[in-house]
Amino acid sequence: MKLAQQGDYQIEREGNILVVDAHGPFSEETSQQYVAQMYKACDEFNGEPWGLLITFYGKTVFTPDIEQALIEVTKYRMERGMIANASVIINSTSADIQQMQLRRVYQSCKLTFHVFSDIVSAKRWLVNFVNEQSPKRA
Repeated sequence: MKLAQQGDYQIEREGNILVVDAHGPFSEETSQQYVAQMYKACDEFNGEPWGLLITFYGKTVFTPDIEQALIEVTKYRMERGMIANASVIINSTSADIQQMQLRRVYQSCKLTFHVFSDIVSAKRWLVNFVNEQSPKRA
């Protein structure tokens, strides 16, 4: 999905990891579309343990309404098996504010999370964490 002046995003599944690239800031309309597509993506895991790797490119500071929507979608994700989040913030002049907002969202949901400045480290941590927490198949 590409909406150049309103932000854009991509959601892809890679095994037990849901990968999101978000180029913000998002408009209210883009945020609503993101939430709807995220709900569909979460349902594909059928309750199996999984993790979310989300990369924020550029300045993506959330309004109070969008922050609340993120809390709700995070709860939905957790109800459908999400056990951890790795957030990456790249090329942002407001990284401190973004990190504070993400911390508020994920702590309010009691979700295990880490914020990173590079995708490779984030993915490594998330894959290891999800694999360690997932039940072993016989």
